[in-house]
Amino acid sequence: MSFKTIKITIIGLLFCLNFYGQSAPENFDNPILPGYHPDPSICRVGDDYYLVNSTFIWFPGIPVYHSKDLVNWELIGHAINRPEQMDFTGLPDKLGVFAPTIRFHDGLFYIINTCVGCGMNFYVTATNPAGPWSDPNWLPEAPGIDPSLMWDDDGKCYYTGMTGVEDKQWPDQSVIFNQELDLNQKKLVGERHELTFGHANNASYSEGPHLYHINGKYLLMLSEGGTGLFHALTVHHSDSINGPYIADYINPVLTHRNLGLDYPLHAIGHGDLVQTQHGEWWSVMLGKRNIDRIITLSRETFLAKVEFEGQTPIFNPGYGKVLMEQKRPDLPWIPVKKNPIKDQFEGDSLALKWYTIRTPKESFYTLKDGLLKLKLRKEVMDSLVNSSILVQRIEHHKFEAATKMSFKTSKANEQAGITIYRTNENHYTLLKDKTSLVLLKTFMGEKTEIARIPYKSKEVYLKVKANDLEVQFSYGTAMESLQPIGEKQSLIVIADGQGNAMFNGPGVGVYATSNGKKSKNNAVFDWFTYSEK
Repeated sequence: MSFKTIKITIIGLLFCLNFYGQSAPENFDNPILPGYHPDPSICRVGDDYYLVNSTFIWFPGIPVYHSKDLVNWELIGHAINRPEQMDFTGLPDKLGVFAPTIRFHDGLFYIINTCVGCGMNFYVTATNPAGPWSDPNWLPEAPGIDPSLMWDDDGKCYYTGMTGVEDKQWPDQSVIFNQELDLNQKKLVGERHELTFGHANNASYSEGPHLYHINGKYLLMLSEGGTGLFHALTVHHSDSINGPYIADYINPVLTHRNLGLDYPLHAIGHGDLVQTQHGEWWSVMLGKRNIDRIITLSRETFLAKVEFEGQTPIFNPGYGKVLMEQKRPDLPWIPVKKNPIKDQFEGDSLALKWYTIRTPKESFYTLKDGLLKLKLRKEVMDSLVNSSILVQRIEHHKFEAATKMSFKTSKANEQAGITIYRTNENHYTLLKDKTSLVLLKTFMGEKTEIARIPYKSKEVYLKVKANDLEVQFSYGTAMESLQPIGEKQSLIVIADGQGNAMFNGPGVGVYATSNGKKSKNNAVFDWFTYSEK
């Protein structure tokens, strides 16, 4: 190595240390993607790693993340980001895009997925994982959910999925199958092969299958037990891609079901494997962090080391569970720029972290001069259509979110403000109307007015502050003089159960509505902040 090369390397390292403000740590913390990041799938292309998650009826759908070190991830795009690709109108929050799998083959990225309630199984392709992605290639002949792709040594592409069993031998029995996918005809061809019902004679909800060719054998990894406490990963082996598959003796290879209800992390499952360029094996999987057995952040993405003993993958050898802190992968430490705490709404497009609920049929916001202008429309968030709502993921049990809003109306039906959203039937809103500020709770479809105070000024600062299972809403004419509105509220409203499905997750953001009547009014937001506290 020349002196010039050494000098450039040192300068580069010093720049990174100064720019990111951190040196390479020995360990990393789980989850690697906190908050609403379920059903992770991963692939490597050279020195680059790409990861996708489910988003159900959030739009844009299917986030695509990039990393160089498996720990630091940057959101680079979405596979579903054009309204003509997919329509979530009328779908409950628990439906929409389920469990994507991302793979790379012969210069092309593939994401295969299920849109439950809107066409079922499909795949999209892209030469650049940041997009644009193709329109969906629908596979109407493919039953069930949770599809995955695998290319065998002969170049054939295989579709692996799950579907129900007509004559069940035990409750919640399902079957994993595979079939060749002809990418020229864009359809499944040939014989369909049943691979396994699961590792035991009472295996329930066998799903999320991924097929690999490792150490000369085919390895089938899948999830069982449902996406709650009993979730687990199991593996099965075969000499032939079409089976028969034999369950591994140590199944389940990874689960927290045996650790009990009070263990702080459970529902471990739905994983995917990746091998680094240095030969290490790692796995991503979903899990849930709980507080007093209550899950408010939904399913998150975790990372665990894997070592093969013969054909058997051993997860975190010596521990056998997902660790909240462990030694990081043997890869160069490449931090990414974190989202700023304060979004100033600069530029002509929203940051990738922002989502609307269900597919927008019309433009309802604009960005200009550092302001976000939100149109009041007759649609309401309590319905199953797209309303004027923008949210980002809640990623922490303790967080603060705030905004400065300018809004004035002479009509009693017009409202705008801040929201914590889980579903159309479970959310909080702090809204300004004609004469007042009102805090509303919608829980299991029943709307309750928590507090109302007179307020006539055009400008208002709105804030939510969450502390584990409680949240306090506040308001004011300046951030330095905020006053609480109502008592502290319970975040059980956005927790798993309680009328919420266990699939999707919570967000926090802004909202405006004219409650069933046409309007030409707008709410203007100067900025929005989100931070861990």
